[in-house]
Amino acid sequence: MTQKQNIIGIAREDLEKEFIDAGIPKFRTKQIWHWLYFQGVRSFEDMPNIPKDLRQKLGDSYTIHRPEVSKALISVDGTQKWLLKFVDGEEAECVHIPEVDRGTICLSSQVGCTLTCKFCHTGTQKLVRNLTAAEIVGQMMVARDAFNEWPTPSSNRHVSNIVMMGMGEPLYNFDNVAKALKIIMDPEGISLSKRKITLSTSGVVPMMDRCGEEIGVNLAVSLHAVRDDLRNTLVPLNKKYPLKDLIDACRRYPGVNNANRITFEYVMLKGINDTNVDAKELVRLIRGIPAKINLIPFNPWPSSDYECSTPERIAAFSDIVFKAGYSSPVRTPRGRDILAACGQLKSESVRQSKSLLSSLNAGI
Repeated sequence: MTQKQNIIGIAREDLEKEFIDAGIPKFRTKQIWHWLYFQGVRSFEDMPNIPKDLRQKLGDSYTIHRPEVSKALISVDGTQKWLLKFVDGEEAECVHIPEVDRGTICLSSQVGCTLTCKFCHTGTQKLVRNLTAAEIVGQMMVARDAFNEWPTPSSNRHVSNIVMMGMGEPLYNFDNVAKALKIIMDPEGISLSKRKITLSTSGVVPMMDRCGEEIGVNLAVSLHAVRDDLRNTLVPLNKKYPLKDLIDACRRYPGVNNANRITFEYVMLKGINDTNVDAKELVRLIRGIPAKINLIPFNPWPSSDYECSTPERIAAFSDIVFKAGYSSPVRTPRGRDILAACGQLKSESVRQSKSLLSSLNAGI
């Protein structure tokens, strides 16, 4: 028996071609797309303007499938984390972060991670596989389901922004990430503006130009160090694409300007990368690039080797960067109590005992 294909995650132009090849009129693609991504239906039977025989034909060939929520956790600060199970049994996590003026969903691009950044919990989990476009779009749809946010609202969305900052390196799964984000940005479906989407990379230099040209979303770069010797340790990818190459790629990123700045992410590690000298070198390194710097207090996780810089040290670092003309907000940690904060995602995290989580929180 032929296995049915998940219709979620198929690019619009590919779906249209499949339908035409199957003798389905071209205009039906627009109607079905509307039901899938604007109305968020879960069954072809919920598409009343589609003829019954066509609904049957669609049901014989396709499914409408979201990832299964294996575990849902809610932080004391309102952050939500979902452990999602895919059809092959593999799992990944995504997070929703509520804020006063927006709600941001943090999406994963891989099961595990290609990289081994030393301060990141996800980096301790070896790469299992890339996520498909359907699995990436599915994370967004699960979040929309959770907030009953169908049909697509035009304003006041609970899920108004996306950051590709979850498990995995998005630029090592570029084709699937690009396909998924184009589906999410389609104006006749979920309809999220590219200006509401930020893709974070640890510095896969050869793919950065392509990201700007083909997707056009905001870029965030996980910098974390301003010297090659230290960054080689913290972000081992630096050995392949050193700082000079990375910064050059940032300077030429398509569409970057004062209205669409690159975000440099910088985790604050006590006694490692948080000196005044580091702050001044950071300013020198990025001079001339329209940018802002997100200073991220290190978020603890089981058996991590690092400590967070003191609030006083972070403030002093931020002040140097700010006085040089760069916005340097200190990111407020969110969801630490459920291991949902930056650098804490790992699919096994839901198996951590309550006592371990309590001990982590006691040390914050």
